[in-house]
Amino acid sequence: MTAMPAGCSRYVQLSADEFRARLPEALDIYVRAMRYPAGTAEQRAPMWLTHALREGWRCMAALDADDVLLGVAYGYRGRAGQWWHEQVRHGLSRRSGTAEADRWLSDYFELTEIHVRPENQGHQIGEDLLRGLLEGVPSANVLLSTPEGTSRAWKLYRRTGFVDVLRDYHFAGDPRPFAILGRALPLDPR
Repeated sequence: MTAMPAGCSRYVQLSADEFRARLPEALDIYVRAMRYPAGTAEQRAPMWLTHALREGWRCMAALDADDVLLGVAYGYRGRAGQWWHEQVRHGLSRRSGTAEADRWLSDYFELTEIHVRPENQGHQIGEDLLRGLLEGVPSANVLLSTPEGTSRAWKLYRRTGFVDVLRDYHFAGDPRPFAILGRALPLDPR
């Protein structure tokens, strides 16, 4: 058994009902970790609730001794017709061809969100959430998008074997460049 990171008492898999109950807390972490304006939480809440209804959805949470949420990660089985899937398919097909798009997008788990309270970052909570979330996922690959630029998230993804799938991609409606990263499942042991 490994020692718990500073401040973290336990990791739990949340049901959809438990996720809904903790949604304000999870969105607060998201807004703070991403440095978004406070109103972003209201905009994202319906989307996150809809995600919890998707096939293969799962969620991991890091909690402190007082049951306060320190971090959250969730995702689900990616499918044709989903907004993110179609955006990535379009970009990847344009840059690398449909065969490459099919290779990555035919059987994947979309790591949709992973966030840790800023004051708890740098203590392995993100990696533990990532590993817990992906443990036992039956998909061939895992894919995610992250803003371009150096960050703790980038270091985590590289350390756990994620490779470039599509770089400097602009999602519809967002001026920032994103990277699409992926890797085969399962994750390598620590």
